[in-house]
Amino acid sequence: MENPDHLIRPKKPSNPVLESPSHRVLHRELRVSHRWGLLPAEKCELQRVMEHRRVEQQREREEALRPLTDLEQELSKRRQRLLAYELEEQKRQEDLKNVPEFVRVKDNLRRVRAS
Repeated sequence: MENPDHLIRPKKPSNPVLESPSHRVLHRELRVSHRWGLLPAEKCELQRVMEHRRVEQQREREEALRPLTDLEQELSKRRQRLLAYELEEQKRQEDLKNVPEFVRVKDNLRRVRAS
């Protein structure tokens, strides 16, 4: 297969990156991991959401186990008092709705006369 001109055909220059054994191993690893879907960027949306949910639940469990600080305890007490006050207020409003109108008018007249 010699040329009629008796010239030597040049060889294609070798790619040093592809000839490097470590690069070939890395490339093979990437192909296998991509085929099996092991790359973090290639995870499907459901897997990412489930992983995020699992991390959040773990964080919540850890927070539940640690003791409350003084500030958190005071805020919790205040929240409970506020909820109790709101429930009492709702109950009082319901009681006022159930009272006949003439009784409410009578109470209002008493207040007006007293002042």
